[in-house]
Amino acid sequence: MSNNDTDFDDDLLVGLAEAAEPDKAGQYEHWRITVDAGQQSVRIDKYLAEHMQHSSRNRIQTAAAAGCIQVNGKPVKSNYKIRPLDVITLMLDHPKHDSTILPEDIPLDIVYEDDDVMVVNKRAGMVVHPGAGNFSGTLINAVAWHLRNLASFDANDPAVGLVHRIDKDTSGLLVIAKTADAKTSLGKQFFNKTTHRAYNALVWGNLAEDTGRIEGNITRDPKDRLRMKVVAPDSGIGKPAVTHWRVLERFGYTTLVECVLETGRTHQIRAHMKAIGHPLFGDERYGGTEILWGQRSSTYKAFIHNCLAICPRQALHAKTLGFVHPRTGEQMDFDSQWPDDFGGLIAKWRQYINGKSNL
Repeated sequence: MSNNDTDFDDDLLVGLAEAAEPDKAGQYEHWRITVDAGQQSVRIDKYLAEHMQHSSRNRIQTAAAAGCIQVNGKPVKSNYKIRPLDVITLMLDHPKHDSTILPEDIPLDIVYEDDDVMVVNKRAGMVVHPGAGNFSGTLINAVAWHLRNLASFDANDPAVGLVHRIDKDTSGLLVIAKTADAKTSLGKQFFNKTTHRAYNALVWGNLAEDTGRIEGNITRDPKDRLRMKVVAPDSGIGKPAVTHWRVLERFGYTTLVECVLETGRTHQIRAHMKAIGHPLFGDERYGGTEILWGQRSSTYKAFIHNCLAICPRQALHAKTLGFVHPRTGEQMDFDSQWPDDFGGLIAKWRQYINGKSNL
């Protein structure tokens, strides 16, 4: 099964330069991906650099030199040209971290629940699924606790559970499948782009138009593996992505917008808005914590500092979610209130634009 969006901890590759001939019998599989049937032939180090989120091309080359990158069970060098359906694995000399999802008694904001699905309103700061550096305290750990007495639900079974994800510091709505049939149905809807998702975001700058469309492939930024980069749709690099936006409210130096997704790529809204010169307010990864528009007075700087203190994250909230119920066929549409930090930030800007802010 392809695992193209797998998070991978770069620290696992630290020190491989000193590894000579690893004991093949004592190696453990840490990562696996099956190359897509339509994939063009490229060097394996370039391919993996685009698919291992936390790993640089140099580290991948080091791992290959140490015999830790295998294709179809055999070690390969970094200049190996991948072929369709190749099975690529990373083998290291220590066991992988136990990724078993355990139930944890963590409060959930459940918007809707029946025998097939759950819709939750995720708080900012909560990781959706265990991964590198976050092996507990996630949304799915909380779901496992909530459904601990449901014999048919196993949080470790990929046939059920999360259907889509949002970033750790993004708040808002997510749907979870409680049955395999529900996940299959919802997965098809997301794949066929028949779901409806709208986000609210505060972005830097005063957009020239009231509506717009952003199209650009999204790939990992080679200069920062935790950031995504937008490239031309015909570049042959990355994955196609389309975001529609419309202005909801203008504050002079920032703008409240609604973003509707055609696709669901990693950091899509954050990367797309950055690409058109309007990064999300408070988004440190994409430069949104800098003062990009407005005055340079000490008073204005203090105002921005207060805004960042109110909402110390990217100002992005998954506000609405719509899908067809997998069992009944009924259209299900959900809306959510802004969390306190996002609402407080918007209120602060409204005060400022009306000349009422106590700076």
